[in-house]
Amino acid sequence: MTDTENKKGQPDVLPAALFGLCPHCGQKTLFANLTKFSDKCRACGLDYSHYNVGDGPAAFLTLIVGAIILGLALAVEANFHPPIWVHVLLWVPLTVAAVVGSLRVSKALLLILEHRNQAREGSIDSSNSP
Repeated sequence: MTDTENKKGQPDVLPAALFGLCPHCGQKTLFANLTKFSDKCRACGLDYSHYNVGDGPAAFLTLIVGAIILGLALAVEANFHPPIWVHVLLWVPLTVAAVVGSLRVSKALLLILEHRNQAREGSIDSSNSP
């Protein structure tokens, strides 16, 4: 057993999220493109379409990355006073790369945790009602 696998042969959560590994078999089949999940795992056939990650990570990460980039931009402006075109060339690509990169990891993390914890939509059990 390697250090990136747990007892069930599944990869650990963080390496699986970072590298886009299937939460069931550990193959690199989670993503079809940059941030879109595949329909199913090409190795073990796990259906990814029934997992609901939603758009929560996008809004959350945009705010976090935006705050970090803003702080860095203000620090650069205060220390070096570059022209505006330098800010545009520096911060726009860095912001896009940071949001897309962190979005990919966070979406994978949520899907993997949903699979591990067998999370499903909630329902009210009517048999226990008075």
